Amino acid sequence: MGVIGVETLYDQHTGNFRVIDALSNLAFNFPASHPRAGARTEFFKAELEQFLSLSQRTGMDPQAIRGSYAGAMGWPQFVPSSWNKFAIDFDGDGRVDLFNSTADVIGSVAHYFKEFGWQTGQATHYPVAFDSSRLDLDALLAPDILPTFSLQSFTAKGAVLEGPALQHPGPLALVELENGPAPRSYLAGTENFYVVTRYNWSSYYAMAVIELGEEVANLLNASR
Repeated sequence: MGVIGVETLYDQHTGNFRVIDALSNLAFNFPASHPRAGARTEFFKAELEQFLSLSQRTGMDPQAIRGSYAGAMGWPQFVPSSWNKFAIDFDGDGRVDLFNSTADVIGSVAHYFKEFGWQTGQATHYPVAFDSSRLDLDALLAPDILPTFSLQSFTAKGAVLEGPALQHPGPLALVELENGPAPRSYLAGTENFYVVTRYNWSSYYAMAVIELGEEVANLLNASR
């Protein structure tokens, strides 16, 4: 629910570009001055091929489908390759519809997470403090957001955890978040935090998704 809210505000902003135009333009007219022009051109050529294959297989009119300026489609903003790999018929009506079926949308985002290793019941992150007398911040930040440290090695480098975090069985990462002129904040990211960043490679995106999802869950629980 957090992903869908951040991506399209629950279907309010799904994009108004013809997907075939967006992908064709990016595949054949990507700015040559871009430092990764070659790789991006090949990426969008592959996405265009995936889009045409998807249209043929599903019977969707390729000239009618609209999405983002980069060819992402539907409530979850799947690019064509992600639609082909991860979208599922979660409502059981015999077709995948990421434009109109909320069940398919939610099920497909969940399937995306599961395919990238989401572990049900695991926290995404824990609060973390520091013991300045033994803090090795450079070492803790070196792997970026990839969970690398065992609980023992994490705390040995000066990270201080409490409560449920002390029972976490898997690897951890130190996630650093800048807050404008305010001091930077830190958290201990789990494998599930890293999975959220596979949707968008940004810690800030992940936190927005996680916090929005938590607020939706709180509202649902309060209404029961």
